[in-house]
This record gives sequence, structure tokens and C-alpha cells, in this order.
Amino acid sequence: MQFNRRVLEEAEDATNPLLERVKFLAITGSNLDEYVEIRQAGLMQRIEDGYREPGWDGLRPGESLSALTADMHEFVAAQYQCWNKHLLPELRKQGIRLLEWAELSEDASAFARSYFQREVDPLLTPISIDPAHPFPRVLNKALCLALLLRAKRRSSGPQVLGVVTVPRALPRFVRLPSGEGHHDYLLLQDLIAQQLAGMYRGYEVLAHASFRVTRNSNLYFEEEEARSLLETIRVELHNRRKGDAVRLEIEAGADPEIIERLRVNFELDEAQVFRGEGPVNLSRVMFLYEDVQRPELKFQPFTPKPLLLSRKSTGIFDELRHHDILLHHPYDSYDPVVEFVQQGAQDPAVVTMKQTLYRTSNDSPMFQALTEAGATKEATVVVELMARFDEATNIRWARSMEDAGVQVFHGVVGLKTHCKLAMLVRRDEDGQTRRYCHLGTGNYNPVTARFYTDLSLLTSDPQITERVHMVFNYLTAHAEIDDYSPLLVAPLTMAESFLRLIRREGEHARAGRPARIVAKMNALLEPSVVEALYQASQAGVDIDLIVRGISILRPGVKGLSERIRVRSIVGRFLEHSRIFYFANGGDDEIYLGSADWMPRNLFERCEVVFPVRDAAAIARIEEEILPAYLADTAKARLQQADGSYLRASKTMKDAPAFSSQDFLIQLAEGKTDLDAIPQRQRVRATAKKATAAD
Repeated sequence: MQFNRRVLEEAEDATNPLLERVKFLAITGSNLDEYVEIRQAGLMQRIEDGYREPGWDGLRPGESLSALTADMHEFVAAQYQCWNKHLLPELRKQGIRLLEWAELSEDASAFARSYFQREVDPLLTPISIDPAHPFPRVLNKALCLALLLRAKRRSSGPQVLGVVTVPRALPRFVRLPSGEGHHDYLLLQDLIAQQLAGMYRGYEVLAHASFRVTRNSNLYFEEEEARSLLETIRVELHNRRKGDAVRLEIEAGADPEIIERLRVNFELDEAQVFRGEGPVNLSRVMFLYEDVQRPELKFQPFTPKPLLLSRKSTGIFDELRHHDILLHHPYDSYDPVVEFVQQGAQDPAVVTMKQTLYRTSNDSPMFQALTEAGATKEATVVVELMARFDEATNIRWARSMEDAGVQVFHGVVGLKTHCKLAMLVRRDEDGQTRRYCHLGTGNYNPVTARFYTDLSLLTSDPQITERVHMVFNYLTAHAEIDDYSPLLVAPLTMAESFLRLIRREGEHARAGRPARIVAKMNALLEPSVVEALYQASQAGVDIDLIVRGISILRPGVKGLSERIRVRSIVGRFLEHSRIFYFANGGDDEIYLGSADWMPRNLFERCEVVFPVRDAAAIARIEEEILPAYLADTAKARLQQADGSYLRASKTMKDAPAFSSQDFLIQLAEGKTDLDAIPQRQRVRATAKKATAAD
């Protein structure tokens, strides 16, 4: 919830382009949806199951639910204030208007009626609730209209409820004819509302309101008892749409009788009813960002930097035989990763391909290449069927690839396969058979690679590639080995390895050797790691943590964490890369990977964290990437000792304004250099004599 507030701050920030602010608001809506149907629903499930133990914050589940629900109500109010007070007026100034029916001109209203008859009416099924027509099974997050009706022939008769589901197949905003340079829209639910009398001819429509129900979307089943994991998940996906209701969203001005009838029908407490001063489901305002072609109201586009091979190289495989390649997306193009897989499928010298898939785009060239490979070579793909909200897509991939001759596996029972690995086995021109690997921090998704920050390592390092091969054996045959080094592999070796690396920094600090930790991740939730970081801080280790989302660590507490600093960066791109730097007494070690310091990543998923060994790659991380993030004052928020966050610009008033993401864009475009980083410093630690106070 705190992270989502930081996203909302970007929607409120007038220095961001207007349509980007609309996009940020839409993202807060989709974030909140996922939070409610997974996190909030899971908390409610724990309460129903009888859990009473306190969480990390000392609150019991019921206490947490009450506090979080109150926080959600405040957040929803802030969302609509942003929409009504900030964004709508600014949009109108730019000629982008969301109109009420009464504001429509004759031409616009005629167009809207015609659109309704042609496109909308054929998709509608009006329902009135009576003994012969029970309340319909409203699908998860489906937008609906609720009506209070009275039969015209019985003017003193009882009021009945009507329900109309707004078609999901149509845009939520109807584009109206407007003058040059103007964009006028009408909400689809408002258009339908104007036609209700025609749909309910035997009734008087007393009141109506838009509403939406969010259901528990967690999947519940026992993998060990499932005969077919794929088929079990397919059935559970069907049930997800019908899970228990956990939230009702409705227009703030809705008739109290409508609200009460819906609340009782969905068996919700009053606290689970959220009234919005505007369109129900703010995530749909993303349509405006996509539909309005006004480049001046969006971030300036940029072209990612292409990969340029050495002049002497005959291709990517020849290049990798000489050195590793590190790519920083989206600043570096994602094309080399796609081409790596495509070349593996097309190159007759490649005899075997193996890859993990967690999420990718619907029309993914990765999927197409792997399917093609199934016809000509040994191709193995580990598809994670339980990637949240991508299960249906992953099932389709699995079936299609199996039909094409690809060996498809679903990982280790009881564990999600979250690691990002691709391996090609090639008979090279010199007669040697070598492994080539891609290891990444992000999904194999060329679409999200344009706005997620992630790192890719392409390598033929024999030690790394041989261990990647062993990881695939673990995923397909559950064949474990004792030592996966130099890789850290969850749930087998990763947790203890990270704890060992953190403790080692404390030993270096006590001996007066260089000791520093810089770690970048999405979330920090593992208590044993937090405790180890506290101990390292007390031993004299300087620690900088860049944690996008939740962190249960409390920095800057005297005697506990005085040397620890935590920052969260929220900006144009979603910070998704995981980087772990350890000074190691002057012999630096850097790891990248797919795992956060969270219990689920360390103990409940198959994850891989891998070392960076190439000198140029190490230098880039130490002198460019991490220093840029640590110098950010524009988009960074600094966590305080009480767990709250303050903008760096407010706590570092004398520091020059600096955006790490803007800098990295300009660096990729060749418009700046490393000297542009304020107070630029290498991440590498220097020796510092330990003192008794330390």
C-alpha cells in the first residue's frame, strides 16, 4: 500500500507530462485490484482459517485487516481527489474532455445513440431479480449497472433490483466526434444508463449506479494430490471468476437501497464497500493514455541502444567465446535476447535448447522460436503454470509447444519456477561443443522489457553454463547436487549463501578491511536477512538498499541500523532488476538474479542468482548503474526509521536534482557521460579502520 502511494504521488506530480500522470493513476488502480484480490483476500482467508499469530508488525490478522481496510479507504479517496481536482481540469485545458450526457451537443448525442444501437445493445442482457430470476453470478471485476425498479402496472408494488453487465469487449470510453485538436469522450456505462428505460419497458427506473465486485483470486489446491497440474489449474481458473466477494466498488452518489441490497447479496461488511467520486475502476483511464495521440503530453520517446559486436566477431557466439555481454534494459535493446533464442532455433549447429518461461507476451517471438525449435532439435521448456494472472496464457503455450515436439515440464512440485534461464548447446566451428546461456533478472517478455528495468547476462563461461545445465536437471528430474556454485539456487543454497555473504562483510569490517553492501531488489521481507543486515551494520558495514516495494527493515535506528540506508525509486520505468554488491575486503563480488530477499523467493520458488565476472560488466555496475540509483534525488524516496518514506528532494535540499532513469536514457543516447552523476563515486568500498564505537 505504501508503494502504491508512491505511484499515486507520480500521478499528482505536475512535473510529469499530463498523460503520463493519467497512466500512473491507472496503474494505482490495477495495483489496488491485485492487492485486494490476492493480499487482502489472503488475509481474510487466514482469519477464516483460524490464524491468530501476529505478523512482522506485531498485529494479529484481524488487526491488520482493520488497519489496512481503513488505509484503503483513505487511498481510494486520494485517488479520486487526484482524478477530480488535478487531472480532469488539466485534461480539459488540453481539449481532452470526459463529458456528462447533459453536456453533449446534438451531433454528439445522435452519434452516441447510433453507437449504442450498433455496437452496445446487441451485447446487453438486462436482468430483473425476482423468484424466477435469481441474482446473476457477477464475474470478478466485471463492471455492472444496478437498478432500482418498480413495475409500472403496480405503482405501489415492491421495488426490485435490476442488473446489466457492461460488455468487456468494448472500450470503457466512447470517442465522440469533436473539432480539430479536441478529444471528447463519454463513459460507456453512462451511455448505457441513458438507454435503461428502453431496456426495462415494463418498469419505472427509480435509480441506478455503476458497481464492480472484486473476488478472492487465490488458487487453492494441493499440487501433490493433482494427477495433472495443467488440468487442475485450468479448472481452478474457471473457479477464480466465482470466488468469494471481498470488495464492492460503487458510485458515491448511489441510492442507499441499491448499496444495501448489493452488500447483503455479496455478504460484505460495510467496511468492504468503497464509494468512488467518479468512474468505477480507475485502471480503465489507461484508455485515454493509449487513445490520445499527443506526444507533447507524454514522456519523450527514446530508442534503446543496440548491441554492437566487435569488428572481429563473426556473430554472437563468436563474441561470447571472448567475453560476456551485460545488457541493462530498457536502456539497452532487448533484441539481442530475442535474437539469441531465435538463432538457437534456426542455427543447425545448435543441437539442444532449454529455457524457462514465467511470463511473456501473447505474440512472443520467444514462444514462436521455441515452437520452431521443436521440429529440428532437442528443445526443453519449463513453463510455470502458476504465474499469477498468466495461468491461462501459459497453459496455451504449454499445449502448443508440446504439439510442436517440445518437451514441456512444469518444474518441481510445490515450487514456482521463477528463474530466468536459457541455454543453447552448440557444436562450434572449431569442433568443440559449448554451452551458451542467457541469465536474467526479468521475464522473457519483449513488451515489458520496454518499461521494466532489468539486467541480462549472455555468457559462455564454462563454470556458469555447466551449473545452469545442472539447474535444468533439477527442474526436469528433481536431480539435486550439493554445490551449485558459482550460482546461488533457491530453495537449495541461496538463503544460506546470502546470509554467509552478509556475515562475511561484518568480519571484513571488524578486521578493518573494505566492507560494504549495496543491494537492489523489489522487496525485503525475510527476517533472517534483516537480522543479518542489522548485525553487519553494528559491525561497521555501510549498507545501501534500493528496495522498490515493501521493506520490513528499519534503517537509521541508533545502536541497530545506523549504517543502513533504504531508498525506493518510482519513476517512468518499473524498477525490476536485482543487484547484490559485496565489497568482500576489496575483492568485489556482484550477483544478479530473479530473487528478492523474501521468504517466497528464498524458500518457495526455484530461483537463480548468478555472479558477474567480466571486468567491463563489473565496472559498468560499479561506476554507472548503482551510483546513478544512489545519487537519485528526483524520484527516490528515503525510508525513515519509523517505516515511512520521504522524498529525497525534501531530505537532501542542498543536493542537485538528479533522476537516475533520465540520466540512464541520456547515457544510452550518447547525450551525457558518467561525470553527470552528482558527487559521482565508485561503489567499491575503501578500507576503514574499525573503532570500538563501530
